[in-house]
Amino acid sequence: MSDANQNSLPNGPLRHFLQFRDFSREEIEYVLARAQIIKDKFKRYQPHHTLHDRTLAMVFEKASTRTRVSFEAGMYQLGGSVIHLTTNDSQLGRSEPIEDTARVVSRMVDIVMIRTFEQTRIERFAAHSRVPVINGLTNEYHPCQILADIFTFMEMRGSIQGRTVAWIGDANNMSYTWLQAAEILGFTLHVSGPKGYQLDPKLTGQVAPHVLREFDDPMEAVKGAHLVTTDVWTSMGFEEENEERRKAFADWCVDAEMMAQADPDALFMHCLPAHRGEEVTSDVIDGPQSVVWDEAENRMHVQKALMEFLLLGKL
Repeated sequence: MSDANQNSLPNGPLRHFLQFRDFSREEIEYVLARAQIIKDKFKRYQPHHTLHDRTLAMVFEKASTRTRVSFEAGMYQLGGSVIHLTTNDSQLGRSEPIEDTARVVSRMVDIVMIRTFEQTRIERFAAHSRVPVINGLTNEYHPCQILADIFTFMEMRGSIQGRTVAWIGDANNMSYTWLQAAEILGFTLHVSGPKGYQLDPKLTGQVAPHVLREFDDPMEAVKGAHLVTTDVWTSMGFEEENEERRKAFADWCVDAEMMAQADPDALFMHCLPAHRGEEVTSDVIDGPQSVVWDEAENRMHVQKALMEFLLLGKL
């Protein structure tokens, strides 16, 4: 029997958050509602130490700014402590099997966040962990970012159910996670990217038309959208394709003309870092419809709610 199978939490079996569909709609709604409570207390400078004496291990095999700061600050604000590990300063950089790292680290901490490459890698870690594991980003999914994006939309515009989200750009970990969120939370996802960079049917499976619509023309994709969102054209690990991607994505820059096709109250989001003049123009990302800075801050609040839920269950 593996270490993981021997473990459970006080409020139920061991849970992980490795992709958006790991939670039910009701659980996601609970985490989002809890995040609002936690954020409100933060803004009023009221302590919220529900994870006092708990320890988060952060494992980074990919570099990060927002993921590290949001998780680290968030755990400290919850009254806990943080250990920061990278490939270079751990045995992962010396070819230790990730299963062995999971067995050891999870005996010494209460929860683990990993930012890594293939989804199978974090799944292998979670399978041998005695504590909850959170996906801080993999090549395939970025569930914490989408959780923050949806929370931000709800703060600004109310429920996302029945709304339209337009994803403009590469079929990357963000777009696939948006698709999972659309299926669970009941909104429509419009996706547009150049040929060769579109969603892979093998990964999406059969998706209902009211959940996903794909467009060759990005201007058509944003028509009537309540949220327009994008990401850099070249994700980490694909830097050698940068020039080729610049040419392919030239017509997929979110500019004022494109935003004008969306709903008049549409928001613009970007997970950051952004390359102004490439996937988005400066006047859009710095304009009145952009909520990218709220979106970035909200990573911290939803991740606090997420860690609290994984360790304590519903409060």
